[in-house]
This record gives sequence, C-alpha cells and structure tokens, in this order.
Amino acid sequence: MNIRDVAKRARVSTATVSRVMSGIDVVKPETADRVRKAIDAMSYVPNLSARTLSKGRSHLFGIVISDVTNPFFPDLIYTFNELAEQHLYRTVIANTNYSPARMEQCIRGLIEQKVEGIAIMTSEMSANSLRMVADRGIPMALLNETFDYKNLTNIVVDYKAGMEQAIDHIVSLGHKRIAFIGGPQNLRSAALRQSIFLAALKEKGIKLGKDRLASGNHRVDGGYAAMRQLLKQKERPTAVLASNDLTAIGAITAIYEAGLTVPKDISIVGFDDIEISAAFNPALTTVRLSRAEIASHAFFALYAATNAPKEGKGSRKKGQNVLHTVSTELILRKSTAPPPDQKGKGRGKG
Repeated sequence: MNIRDVAKRARVSTATVSRVMSGIDVVKPETADRVRKAIDAMSYVPNLSARTLSKGRSHLFGIVISDVTNPFFPDLIYTFNELAEQHLYRTVIANTNYSPARMEQCIRGLIEQKVEGIAIMTSEMSANSLRMVADRGIPMALLNETFDYKNLTNIVVDYKAGMEQAIDHIVSLGHKRIAFIGGPQNLRSAALRQSIFLAALKEKGIKLGKDRLASGNHRVDGGYAAMRQLLKQKERPTAVLASNDLTAIGAITAIYEAGLTVPKDISIVGFDDIEISAAFNPALTTVRLSRAEIASHAFFALYAATNAPKEGKGSRKKGQNVLHTVSTELILRKSTAPPPDQKGKGRGKG
C-alpha cells in the first residue's frame, strides 16, 4: 500500500494527500476530511525514508537537553515529540550532561543526521556550536540566550518575575536570614537565576553574606551537599531559595537528616515545579515554569521556519529572528512558614 492507493480511494491527487499529511492548510476542509478518512480506513503509514529520498528532506528535528534524568527535561521532550508526531516529524534527542564539549559532539551528530531544525534547550553551548548550525542554514530555537543568527528563535524565561515573587513571599513571612543554593555557574540559566536573586534581595535592603550563597549542580546530591554547608553556620538561614526543585529536594533531605524540620525550622523554595514537587513531603513551594509552553514555542518556531511559503503576506520570511517570553508564577505549598522564634530555635549549634 502506498500514497497512490490513498489518493485513489479519496479521489484526489497524491500531492493533495501529501499536503493533508504535512498539515499544510491549503486543502479544502471537506477534501482534507475525505483524505483523512481514506488514511484511517486503509491504516496507511507514510514511509518517511521514501519521503526523504524523494524530496531531499529528513523530517527530523533535533532537541538538545542537559540532563535526561532531570524531570524538567522529559516533560519538555514529551510535548515537543507529541507535536512532532502530529505534524509527521520525528525527534532526535541529544543529552549533553551539562558538558560544553559534549554539546559540540551533540550538534555534530544532529547535523550528520540531516535534521531540519534544532531546539537547543540548554545553556552549555559555545559560539562554535552555534556557528556550525547557522553556517548550514539550519533553523534553531534557543533557551535563555542572546545570540543573533538568521533562522533563530530566542525563548526567554521571565526568571525575574518568578524570583521576585518568591523573595516577596519569604520576606513577607518575616525571614531575614535568607540563603540561596545556585546551580553550575557555567550555565547561563543558573547564573541568571543567582544574579536576579541577589539583585532582588538588594532591592529589599537585605544583605547577603558570602556564607549564605552556596553552589550545587542542579541535582539532588548537589542540593544536599550545599545545604549541609549552610547548616554549619553559627546562625543558619531560616529560609533557603534553590535554583531548581531537585536542589530544593536535596536541601530538605539534609535538613531532616540534621534533626530539623521544614518549614518549622527552615523554609524552602524551589524553582521549575516538576511533578514530584507537589507530592514531596512537605509539598514544595516553588516557581512554576511551563515546560509545555517552552516546547511548543520551540517546535512551532522550527516548523514555521522549515515550512514557510516562499511568498505570501503574513508568512514568516527565511532568516527572520523571533523572540518568545515564557512567564513564571510562584506556587504556594507547605514548605514555607514564618521563621522560628529567635530565642534559640533559629540558632545553630555552632
């Protein structure tokens, strides 16, 4: 069975069948419906390899992530891949493991597979990696970057709004001894979250000593180790903001291991709102960042760039640079409360 059989049953041309399957909105609704019914009735599955050979297109999109074990990224991949399947594309996933060197290897591998577009959903990139893509005219979607290449879409997260909401919440509860556990500072997103945190505290007139600024690795073990260091302080913090939810979960583990509780002794705020955050004990107060929204912006940017008509009013022109902003929102749960009584409860043991 092939596309000609579907065309014959639907009483249309093979070109019309191809347009319907590709989602190109130039077919009359009644005709498109007839084609879809013929496809369903015949259980037709397109041969993507044949399409690649005949049209010189791979119908592949690449997506680059930092850490496949971090729940943030599978959520993002799921939405991206669902959209790809709906539009008859396939997804090639590349994992950098937070390594700039591995990032370059991932980019080379995707180029070798002749992907039509690449969504780079991580920060550990180099100018050389981007040039490899840009020089070949491959459309890109980047997350939290400031590069300016042709066929480029920048997706920017409004970290400032979310971080300021988190700090306003902590300050309104009465906390003054506030600490921050950041992520790897070679990651633009982690460095950005930390700089915004420091700026927001300064605006509130709250001084942050160097001993209140700890570094993790955006994983549970990093949050655990960083929190153990913070607990060694003579006056331990009464509230800790974490660069992501996995860091916050690691910090909570360290707090309980030290014989303390959350939020009675120390309040914790995360960032991302991964699924486990609501189910953790206590349920984590965190800043929500929609992975589905990020993935949708990335996919449709690449799809528009690779399927834009050559001419036509309102169509996206090749080389056009696009910017999307993704909002953030503080989600209040059970891991934050007013600080403990300062007559002993808030002090460490030295």
